[in-house]
Amino acid sequence: MSTKQKTVGLKELRENTEKYISEVEKGKSFTVLRRSKPLFMITPVEQESLWETVVDFTTINKQGISAEAVLKSLRVLE
Repeated sequence: MSTKQKTVGLKELRENTEKYISEVEKGKSFTVLRRSKPLFMITPVEQESLWETVVDFTTINKQGISAEAVLKSLRVLE
C-alpha cells in the first residue's frame, strides 16, 4: 500500500460498501469525506490487540458461564 492516504466520498462508500470492505481486509485505509470535508477514517483492526483474555470461565465450567450468571454475580458485589 502506498503511504498516500486514500479518500472516498460518503455516497461512494454507501453505494460500494462490499468493495471497500474487501480493500480494508487487504490492509488499506480510507478517509471518508462528506462535502469535501474529512468525516471519519476506515482502517483495518490490528488482530493481535483486538481482544485480551481477562477471565477464562471455561476453567470453572467447560461449557463456559452465561452472561446472565456473570451479571447476577456482579450485582451482588455492588
